Formats: sequence, structure tokens, C-alpha cells
Amino acid sequence: MYVGRIVAIGQTSGGANAALYRVSSRSFPNRTAVEMNGSLAIVPRPGHEADLQKSPYIAYNCVRIAGDWAIATNGSHTDPIAEKIAAGVPVRDALVSALLALDYEKDDYNTPRIAGAVPALGDTGWLAIVRHDALVVKAISLTPGRAHYIATYEADDVRDDQISGFDAGNADAAAKFAIDGGRFVELEKPVTAAAALAGAGRFELATRDA
Repeated sequence: MYVGRIVAIGQTSGGANAALYRVSSRSFPNRTAVEMNGSLAIVPRPGHEADLQKSPYIAYNCVRIAGDWAIATNGSHTDPIAEKIAAGVPVRDALVSALLALDYEKDDYNTPRIAGAVPALGDTGWLAIVRHDALVVKAISLTPGRAHYIATYEADDVRDDQISGFDAGNADAAAKFAIDGGRFVELEKPVTAAAALAGAGRFELATRDA
């Protein structure tokens, strides 16, 4: 099944919180995730920079750390969410205000904006989506060995059945998991992934191409 871009939040079997992001794409597969100034970004692969002229939505920061929180999203809303949280705005309010302001993407598919946030310590994260017909922001209980996910198509709501078994010993393994681990292996056309995994009081970042 093709679900487009994916955001997931979860907790390893050892209790480490993680935020995952995966690009799955039929239209713009020539992209990669890279680290830039302490954040993770989606950019065109070398030789495909001209794709930026075809769509303004294909390059963006996808993972940022804001204080004790890791934020993962599928677009330019990563930055305002992270900046609001860093300024002390409650996570729920940061998600609501940024998604409401930017709205869904005005492309040929009315692509939703999706987002997830997890604390370095704690058992509650957040998943959110703004579609052409709805804005949903919901607290998620984090439990060891599980990841909850949301996607731009098909899995485009916060639903109880969008759960995968999850475990990773480090951030690189978490990024790889988003490509081919658990239920994610069933989701088509993976391109690249990014992950933030909590450990020793801070988040470790990693990327992985499919």
C-alpha cells in the first residue's frame, strides 16, 4: 500500500523515545535526508536540484530538536513548531497554531501536513495532521516496543490501528526501521528516512536512504 510521507513516534523496548520520518514518493523519488546545522533535512539528490522548480514542497527540515522535544514533519511547518516549543509554547498549541496557519499543501493532491513530537523523557507524545477537511491533534501514550504512525494518504488520521512493533538500539537503526522494519516494510516506495532517538539526556540524529 502506498501512503506517501510517514511520521511516527514511539518507544523502544528499553524505553527510549523516538521520532521517525520517512519519505515515500512516486513523483519525486530522487531525494535524500541529510544533517544540516543540528537538524535533519530533505533535499534533492545531486543532479536533481531542478526538481525544486517543479514543486516548492519537496525540500524542508524534517526533524528538529527544540529543548527536550524532537519534532518530525513532512514540510516547512517543522521550523515554526520547533521555534514555538523552544519559546515555551505548549506542544499541543504549537502544533495547532502552526498547522492552522500553514494549512494543507496546495499541490495537485491537497497533500496534508503531518507532524509528530516526543519528549526526551516521558510517556506522552503527539501526532497531528491538517487535511483539506480537518485538523487533528492528539496526545499519544508511548509504550515500550511500539510506534504509532500517521501518513499523508490512506493512513491520514490519528487511528488506534496505525501501530507497529518497534525497537532500535541507536538512531541509525531507528531510521532504518522506518524504511523496512515492522509494518513499515509493507508500505510502498520508500525513498529516505530520518530519526531522532533519545538517550543520555539528549536526542541522537540519523538518516538512512532506502
